[in-house]
Amino acid sequence: MGKDGTALRPVDLARAAGISTQQVRNYLDAGVLPPAERSEFGYRRFEERHRRALLTFRVLGRGYGWDAAQSMMLAAHAGDIARTLDLVDLGHVRLHEQRQSLQAVAEALEAVAEGAQQAPPVPRAGMRIGEVANRLAVRPSALRVWESAGLLTPDRDADGHRRYTATDVRDAQVISMLRRGRHPLPQVKSIMEHFRRTSSSEALREAVHRQRAALTRRAMTMLEGAAMLHRYLTEHLTDQAPAG
Repeated sequence: MGKDGTALRPVDLARAAGISTQQVRNYLDAGVLPPAERSEFGYRRFEERHRRALLTFRVLGRGYGWDAAQSMMLAAHAGDIARTLDLVDLGHVRLHEQRQSLQAVAEALEAVAEGAQQAPPVPRAGMRIGEVANRLAVRPSALRVWESAGLLTPDRDADGHRRYTATDVRDAQVISMLRRGRHPLPQVKSIMEHFRRTSSSEALREAVHRQRAALTRRAMTMLEGAAMLHRYLTEHLTDQAPAG
């Protein structure tokens, strides 16, 4: 039943969450929503708890990721509240690790951009792709992907082998760090174009700032999702919730 005691239809849930009725049915079949009884005519009958479960799942998905959110709801509906809370905790641990990783990336980017890191010199003839990969602790295939994306443009020697100059190696190092900071390739390309054009680390600082802002927004969504999950557990799965 809805808040006013009337039965809810799939379209009512779909409108509440801004999704299609087919998605509502998919969520029900996947266990994201609690089981729904059928009327004498075979129609599914939804209640307020279904609406609350759907809205909770949607916010959890945006914060913790859709796979994690589904696992939380499945555990909750199975009565495994401890598992549900473990998944919530794991999401916050991973977010904290991403913050720490981003901070390390930010410091390293500053060092590279300002020339503070004294890397081994690059031979005048340049470095081969395997040598660059070893220096950066990445796979040669990653360097090829970055080249295909227009991020790197190494020269070729008479035999057709790639030769990376000192500038290429520096750029590859910056790209590697940006990728470790979870920046998508199109964004990395824009950052690198600005970095090469201005020889300034400002673009790198802005990239890190945007990533920090994204993590903050995600953290706020996770907080909202956790609050909604708590309400759903205590109001609609009371018999399963842990005693206070």
